[in-house]
Formats: sequence, structure tokens, C-alpha cells
Amino acid sequence: MLVIPAIDLKDGQCVRLLQGKKEAVTTYSNDPANTAKRWESYGARLLHIVDLDGAFTGSQKNIQAIMKIRQSVKIALQVGGGIRNIGNVMNLFSAGIDRIIIGTAAIEDPEFLTYACNKYPGKVLIGIDAMDGKVAIKGWEEVTSVKAKELAKRLEMVGVSGIIYTDISRDGMLSGPNIEATGEMVESVKIPVIASGGVSCLEDIKNLMRIKNLWGAITGKAIYSGALDLKEAMRITEGKDVS
Repeated sequence: MLVIPAIDLKDGQCVRLLQGKKEAVTTYSNDPANTAKRWESYGARLLHIVDLDGAFTGSQKNIQAIMKIRQSVKIALQVGGGIRNIGNVMNLFSAGIDRIIIGTAAIEDPEFLTYACNKYPGKVLIGIDAMDGKVAIKGWEEVTSVKAKELAKRLEMVGVSGIIYTDISRDGMLSGPNIEATGEMVESVKIPVIASGGVSCLEDIKNLMRIKNLWGAITGKAIYSGALDLKEAMRITEGKDVS
């Protein structure tokens, strides 16, 4: 299981939101590129970058910060937030981004999603954010009637290369990930699933490792607050030490 540091961007700064609420923001750095270099120096192999302004408004607002990160590190980057048309996708890939994450548009514009998956096979992931098992969109401000597992199965057929599954109630709360829901998501599809939301300590990482075939886990607030030692988390996941 891969441990993936998150860099959430708002107004060009590295921040974290509490349960995705844009008014509940904590700023950790005004230099996201330097933050990216820090996680790379710790041994991270992949960074998860989210344009929060893009997620809320539907158009990317932190593209300059994303480009600076790309120029500053050599490791792989996956980017999401506000990617609602093929122009966004092409711009990110041409700028050297390795994988992109589509969220809201996966529900609202299935034709765009299908086209992106066909044009860039293996490079398009889907962000499924759930509240009580139902999919939330538009920066989590709108909860739909669509069940998360049903959406995952449907999008697997379209050709998405992986799913980032977030339990909104746990995100930024340091309350521990939803192991049961994450395990059910992994079992419902054959494509890779990355867990997101709630990781608070090393024990949470060990618990996630017990989910058979879970591809990765994203961590944000825990590594910024010091509650989780990223180097230790990666040592354990790579060494398979879950004692």
C-alpha cells in the first residue's frame, strides 16, 4: 500500500479544510512547491494535489501553483479539483502531470469522462466522495442520491484507471478512516482504490493495510500537524510490518 501525501491548494497556499468546508480552513504553507519537495525528500513516490478553489467554482484557479510543484519535484503527481472539460485535461497532461482526477464531472458529464478515459488510458482516476454512502459533488456542497459503490461499478465499465474514495465525515477530523466502507469499496471493483479521509496516526495506516488489495492511502492533516510521521508510515507500508 502506497502512502500518498496530499497538497490541497486554496488561493495559491497549502491548506487543509475540515470536512471539506471552505470556511473551516487551516493554512500550512504559502509555498506549496517547497512543501512538495519536503515530502519528496522524505521518500514519497506520489503526491495528491487538489485545487480546492477549482472544486468549488468549477474552474481551475491554482494552475500556477500546480506548475511550480511540477517544476520542483521529480516524483509522480496526480491532480484534481475543477477538471470539468477536456481542455483542462489536455493542459495538465501537457504540463507534465501524470494522472488526473475527475469528480463532479463524472456524474454531470459522462460523455466527457468517457472521452478522457479513451484518450488517456490508464491516466484518469475518479474521485468518489461519500456522505453516508451517497456521492457528494461540487466541493462536497451537494449530496446526490447516487450510491458510492454503484457509481464505482458503473465507472469501472467506462474505463477509469482507479478510484479515490473519501469518507467526508472523516476528512480532516483525525478520527480514523472508515475501514468498513473502504473495504466494501475495494471489494466492489477490480480497479485500484485509494483511501482518503481520517488518517490520524500510524495505527490507522496499519488498519488500512489490513484491507486486502487496497492500493494506497492519502494523508493530509496528520502529516502537517505532526500526528503521523510520514517516513515511519512509508517504512511500515513498504516493509509490510503491521505488528
